[in-house]
Amino acid sequence: MNKETRIQKIQEIIAREKPFGNMEIPWEDVLVRKDVFKIPLELLVYNKYNGRILSRTQSLERQNHIIDVESSEGKAEIEELLWGSNKQRNESTLKNITDYGQQKVGIITKDGIIIDGNRRAMLLTRGKKYDYFKAVILDVTLDENPLEIEKLETTYQMGEDEKVGYNATEKYIKSKLLYKKLTQQKYSSNPNKHKPNLETIEKIAKWMGEDKSEVLKYLNTMEVMDEYLDFLEYDGIYTQLDKREDQFLNLTKWLKTFYNGETKKAGWSYSNSDVDDLKSIAFDYIRAKYEGKEFRIIAEGQKQNHFFGDREIWGSFVKFHNERIANINEPPIDYNSSDLNRHLNDRDTKFLEATIIDGKQSFLKDNIEIHEEKLYYNRASDEPQKLVDKAYDALSAIKTRHKSFSNNEVQEQMEELAKKVFSMLPQRSPGRILSHIITLLEEFDVKNVDEKDIAEIEEKTKRIQKLGYEINKQL
Repeated sequence: MNKETRIQKIQEIIAREKPFGNMEIPWEDVLVRKDVFKIPLELLVYNKYNGRILSRTQSLERQNHIIDVESSEGKAEIEELLWGSNKQRNESTLKNITDYGQQKVGIITKDGIIIDGNRRAMLLTRGKKYDYFKAVILDVTLDENPLEIEKLETTYQMGEDEKVGYNATEKYIKSKLLYKKLTQQKYSSNPNKHKPNLETIEKIAKWMGEDKSEVLKYLNTMEVMDEYLDFLEYDGIYTQLDKREDQFLNLTKWLKTFYNGETKKAGWSYSNSDVDDLKSIAFDYIRAKYEGKEFRIIAEGQKQNHFFGDREIWGSFVKFHNERIANINEPPIDYNSSDLNRHLNDRDTKFLEATIIDGKQSFLKDNIEIHEEKLYYNRASDEPQKLVDKAYDALSAIKTRHKSFSNNEVQEQMEELAKKVFSMLPQRSPGRILSHIITLLEEFDVKNVDEKDIAEIEEKTKRIQKLGYEINKQL
């Protein structure tokens, strides 16, 4: 059914039928009382840019998949997206709407496009018990007053009652699109690129029923989300942001804190390039869906509680990550995939699998655990007993008969560890280190000396005799 036919049939209903009731709606900054009519579902057209499924339709359009909402195929596709936006809540509401009918009145344009109530209309269609939709009818089409309709739609869709069932990403995308539509500019938090229009942000906040600071947070977070998608060459595929909201909120806060200046939350003189490293590494952890404490320990809180707060720990963390991430080679993205969302999810899964070393665990997790231990050592630096106990337990756990223990790298590290221990002992007890040397010499087994090493051993024993003589002489 085309637009003109829908307009005609809806006008006939208005002229012929008795209003079901009436309600007030905000229109052009005043409350207007409008009659409510029962409109056949067949006369309605879903709004594909409905806030509930905005990330999905935007992602599809990035793949050049344009949904024709006036076709039966397009209608079915939108209904699936609306149903999938929150299946659990939709199942509950479907039972309610089937038992008791439509409780909340919707809003449509005069040509039948649903401004408020897309989900309700979908559930009525799916329930098959009712063939009509109770709605207020605007006197305009979407094309005739798009900005006022956008305002009305946002006010209703982003109200507290409706927001509960929304995908977390939608509000970020909505704020970004509203800002661009109202200012004709792309939002940027970089003052060298763009000066945020605070009046516009305040207007969006009013429409969305939020504080201005909250909308500013949405815009700043969406900017980082877009950078993440661009980093992975997923730009515009907003479905890849699912279940990652908290991580992006944390990362956005970190970048605001650390870029362009020093802060007490980092105890060293870092540069913006160090913050760039923070961002790119955080993107890898977000992609792998690290969350909670495992993610926040990267840069959250006071300097003693996170990796970025200490120069040495951060440098070691970055080196460990970059040396290993460089070895991961990923295949190109198939943007022509029939199911790009599934294709990219599979690609992200394979990325995480590629970080697993020797079939054990991801080096992403290894890196977190290693440097979390170093943070602990830093915090316990004035409690030597704790650290000595921990070091003793770690050394006791080493299996000296394991074949890897004889590796040159392991043996060199053991030598360095021994030197470290010896260098610390004289500060408190010279006698202890000499006692330890005597014990080692007493345990020395000449029978195990290889013939080719005899000359070297003789030279070193003479050196020990000389050093002992020099110590006695000085005493």
